[in-house]
Amino acid sequence: MQRIVTIQDISCVGKCSLTVALPIISAMGVETAIIPTAVLSTHTMFQNYTFHDLTDEIAPIARHWQQEQIDFAAIYTGYLGSKRQVQLISDFFDQFKSEDNFIFVDPVMADNGKLYPLFDLDFAAQMAKLCAKADIIVPNLTEACFLTGTEYREHYDEQYIETLLDKLAALGTKRAVVLTGVALEPGKTGVAGRDLVSGEKIRYVHDRIPVSYHGTGDIFSSTTVGALALGKSLQEALEIAADYTVACIRETMEHDAEKKYGVNFERVLPQLIRRLGL
Repeated sequence: MQRIVTIQDISCVGKCSLTVALPIISAMGVETAIIPTAVLSTHTMFQNYTFHDLTDEIAPIARHWQQEQIDFAAIYTGYLGSKRQVQLISDFFDQFKSEDNFIFVDPVMADNGKLYPLFDLDFAAQMAKLCAKADIIVPNLTEACFLTGTEYREHYDEQYIETLLDKLAALGTKRAVVLTGVALEPGKTGVAGRDLVSGEKIRYVHDRIPVSYHGTGDIFSSTTVGALALGKSLQEALEIAADYTVACIRETMEHDAEKKYGVNFERVLPQLIRRLGL
């Protein structure tokens, strides 16, 4: 059985970060180790949530794993809450990267043209350095702009996307750069990327659902990592992840009016497992 490690925060209630990464990747038949960077009583769509920082636990966990000679088929990072955490994860990459595994960075820090609260341009610069150590990165358009110092646009064309991909590739990422939430056609969205080994374009387009739920980006990234760990090509893994994320959103819209918890990914797991032939 393949083993991956994912490094991000965990909310005790609310479907995002580790609360979705662990069950989804495990259900895909991939052993999922975790390093929780913080524990929250709920995710941040709730009011008055509690927060406990676990930054000081990252290095001791890594040292213990090295002593035990534990290795991973993939290292997957999501939301990292501080520049110190980014540096510690950079060190973790140096400790656990091998010729046989891959590093997958979802540089969660911004959306809709703005950085998330508590982040600044210096944080974005540190995240860009982390992306340079990755094999695959999957920023959304806003994150890509902050990573590369590019002006954010709500309306754009194919040339703008190609320029962003050029700039992302220049960060130093090894295998592929992928933009999420790319909308070049009315009523459509998808991913646009580039295989940095072959130079081939990566594209996948699907219907845009005009609703927003917390944690869907985490579902997409987690499913992509799981599919890659199972030996799927990047193109196929992205298609599987996009289709599963859309199916989760549709299921939630149909059966659950409450938006703040996230999407009902659990009910759609059988569909994902069937597609993988597990």
